[in-house]
Amino acid sequence: MKSKIKNVDLDLYSYKFDNGLRLFVVPFKNSNNIYATFSTKYGSSINKFKPVNKNKYLTIPAGVAHFLEHKIFEQKDNVDPFTFYTNNGADANANTSNYKTTYLFAGPDKLKENLNYLIDFVQDPYFTDENVLKEKGIIEQEIKMYDDMPFWKLYDTTLNNIFVNHPLKNPIAGKVSDIKMITKEILYDCYYTFYNPANMFITVTGNVNPEEVYDVVLNNQKHKSFNKFHKISIKNEIEPDNVSSEREIINFDVKIPKFSLAYKINIKDYDINHFNLCFNTILDCKLGSTSLLSDELFKQGLITESIEYDTILTDSHIVYIIMGESYEPEKVIKMIRDTLKDLSITSEELERKKKVLKSVVQFRSDNIYAMNSKINNNIIKFNKVILNDYELIDNLNIDEFKRISKDINLSNSTEVIIKNT
Repeated sequence: MKSKIKNVDLDLYSYKFDNGLRLFVVPFKNSNNIYATFSTKYGSSINKFKPVNKNKYLTIPAGVAHFLEHKIFEQKDNVDPFTFYTNNGADANANTSNYKTTYLFAGPDKLKENLNYLIDFVQDPYFTDENVLKEKGIIEQEIKMYDDMPFWKLYDTTLNNIFVNHPLKNPIAGKVSDIKMITKEILYDCYYTFYNPANMFITVTGNVNPEEVYDVVLNNQKHKSFNKFHKISIKNEIEPDNVSSEREIINFDVKIPKFSLAYKINIKDYDINHFNLCFNTILDCKLGSTSLLSDELFKQGLITESIEYDTILTDSHIVYIIMGESYEPEKVIKMIRDTLKDLSITSEELERKKKVLKSVVQFRSDNIYAMNSKINNNIIKFNKVILNDYELIDNLNIDEFKRISKDINLSNSTEVIIKNT
């Protein structure tokens, strides 16, 4: 099916195959490159589920999705996918987030060969006791490396303190103690449950012909057999509105202290996409690089770089994490809290931010990586591609912002500071 991505000169081609696999293609007329991603709706946020063909819930250690990502690259024939793509003039990689795992390649040509290989190696798992044990040592070293990085430590601690029951409390890679519990049996249970084609999708952006991409995937899948897909049963603990810990100070070898301030907001009465768009706009007005607060913080020499913020979505809450570094982190946190006591913005501020948001949409329409990421994130969050971003931005109005700013409850928060002893 062909759909117009509104207000930009791009089309989205969507397909669904008999086994449930979905394909999204956006051709770029002025690109000389191809970017392809193969994703499963499985990330670190899932730790309790019923494996395929089993009746009891399985609770798995943190870090399994990330561990599984590593092991997918282990091939029976000992051919390293990274070497394959290098020899084909392409780059390959993979990543695991809270809600998905993605395998990818980028290269200027050889679409059929590269895409077939991507699908084949992801759909042909090979786990043994020996190669799982070997990987444990590799990932343990990776975890220890992240533990030595102050911003990673800051981010992981913030999530641990903001959530009470949700698996997002845990680092994506897990802890060393978690990794020790992973077995090939756990990996196969996760793989055959979440790597079913009906729980996966392919996104291709760049210099491609949609019909050619469709034919490659169709011919690849039609000779393969998979388990019949049943709706995956995932069990989540109820996440309360309160946080696990309101404040933590971590002693660390850092030249400049790091800080985070995170707010946890119940979103059961809101449309997630719309609320997120509105509140991010408010945050940008209040804390962004052109805000009055940012100007004052730089003027007083309290921050070295602009404040950054990230968004975490769950079924029941949105978490906004504000991060930065400062020689006086407590003072900066107080100034941020004081600023956010008033969430109102003016009509002029809103109109300026709408222009900025539209420019982001325009940038994305000229960038094969940004467009691919937008599609993937839309599928994970909403199970569809949002085609009218311009309209959603245009429809933002100040009366709505006044209502939302009054409704938002910022009473549930946590702050983390990393500094020298």
